[in-house]
Amino acid sequence: MSGVVYSRSDLSAPWGVDLPAMPDCVLFHVVTKGRVWLLVDDDEPRELRPGELSLVPHGEGHALADMPDTPRVDFFDLPVERIGPHYEVLRHGGGGEESTLICGAVRFEHPAARELVRHLPRTIHVETWSSPHADWMQSTLRLMASEVAERRPGGETVVTRLADILVIQAIRSWIRDNPTAHPGWLGALHDERIGPTILRVQREPAREWTVEELARTASMSRSAFAARFRELVGETPMQYVTRWRMHQAVTWLGEGDRTVAQVALQLGYQSEAAFSRAFQRVIGSTPGAVRRGARA
Repeated sequence: MSGVVYSRSDLSAPWGVDLPAMPDCVLFHVVTKGRVWLLVDDDEPRELRPGELSLVPHGEGHALADMPDTPRVDFFDLPVERIGPHYEVLRHGGGGEESTLICGAVRFEHPAARELVRHLPRTIHVETWSSPHADWMQSTLRLMASEVAERRPGGETVVTRLADILVIQAIRSWIRDNPTAHPGWLGALHDERIGPTILRVQREPAREWTVEELARTASMSRSAFAARFRELVGETPMQYVTRWRMHQAVTWLGEGDRTVAQVALQLGYQSEAAFSRAFQRVIGSTPGAVRRGARA
């Protein structure tokens, strides 16, 4: 997970802000003081108070305000104070009741994490006082509020790291509390036979996997394994292997320090052409185009 931007907002009623969409980012909001209303398109407005955090996992545009019907301004029309390359401070409002927010956008780079984010709901809300991890989550929020209020040296670094922890915990809470909402490989990880096999593929993408070898790792017959895998994951074992390799290739090509031929070899392809055909079939673009885009 890498932080794209973090922002501390000092707000006073009346205030309202329209936030832009940030594709491929998970957006989050942590209230450390006052109260805030979160408005995501047609969803019911939700009031957030200290001790609550919300995620907008798919980066869609949304709004924040002191009240649902308060007029709003575009985020880009507001002045911000740039503290560091990824940290800024926003001050806005009419001088009334005060609220403080820590907001941010993070991007998950690993293919497993990106696949997980794809399955997340439109919004995730965590009330720390009702969480099984209430003590340490509340302690984390108190420390974050203290760093925001006192502005000690290195405070922005502490706040961003704490925010990252809270984002991960919010996703964990969703996984724990929604056992029926785990489609595809995420749910299959809980299967005692298929789960370990998926992890082997993720850890060893370059291995020359076959359905027979995967079935042996699961201690199942080939036919039983193939049927069970497709039932749980929604695709055949070899389709999953190929798709996992291609998502890993996107990550490596995006880093910019490997050639297409090197990535192909590291993923077990003896032919760059065969790798390129598989990549374009799964990703919808050529490996060279992805690498050039990342370097640009």
